[in-house]
Amino acid sequence: MDLSTVATITPARTRADLAALGETVVPLAGGSELFADPRIHLTGLVDLQTMGWPSLTANAGGLEIAATCTLAELSRMPAEPGWVAHPVFHQACTALFGSFKVWNVATVGGNLCTSLPAGPMICLTVALDAEVLIWRADGIDVRLPALAFVTGNTTNVLEPGDVLRSIHIPAVSLAARTGYRKIALSPLGRSGAVLIGRLDTDGAFVLTVTGGTVRPVQLRYPELPDPAALAADIAGIDAWFTDAHGAADWRRAMSGLLGEEIRQELAAPADPITTGDGSRA
Repeated sequence: MDLSTVATITPARTRADLAALGETVVPLAGGSELFADPRIHLTGLVDLQTMGWPSLTANAGGLEIAATCTLAELSRMPAEPGWVAHPVFHQACTALFGSFKVWNVATVGGNLCTSLPAGPMICLTVALDAEVLIWRADGIDVRLPALAFVTGNTTNVLEPGDVLRSIHIPAVSLAARTGYRKIALSPLGRSGAVLIGRLDTDGAFVLTVTGGTVRPVQLRYPELPDPAALAADIAGIDAWFTDAHGAADWRRAMSGLLGEEIRQELAAPADPITTGDGSRA
């Protein structure tokens, strides 16, 4: 869709170029969501792709994902030694409501900043205890857990002029086993619920519930919980909502079912023919 009120597109080369951002001038990354609806209040865009940020940087501390990294790039990233959680990158990308063409332009940061409940990068980053780096309009850098970034249905902590710079996933999360589940009312429909479970090397279990909730919800346990405790905790979540993609009670019920499936999957012994980098021997 054309943004007919936009008069300028500024290619950003340095952080100083981001000073043009404000109420009517917003960042442009992939644009798959930005160009999806009329936004008649906008007068300008600032292109972040011209900043030249490396999309993916792996090191001993974990993985740094630039906000401008596309889903296609993330889904194709090869695993590093010890990255048992690596398969969940591609799995989470498959939950995006869009074709492979969208994968090639949609960005990890854009998915987070759109802050739709069904945003799969929200579930992925929260499930892996990622930390986001925000460049504030006043020049201050702020780091906070991905869990705290999205505050509601299409709302987050960003203020006008702020930019999401990157997402850091710690090595300890990349070493964990993961379980992924997604459900929708139709085979190609927007996700009604997306859940990712994580079993850390110390035995701690973390379940992240999204898609059916207006904000990501995380349930944490020192060890795998029993079925009744997990079911009660999922049912007790207070952020369920209803829209065209599913009723609140259906989302609650399906999340309970999928959460138990994940618990059982991670309670089973690890696949002995899966290598330490998450690939199959």
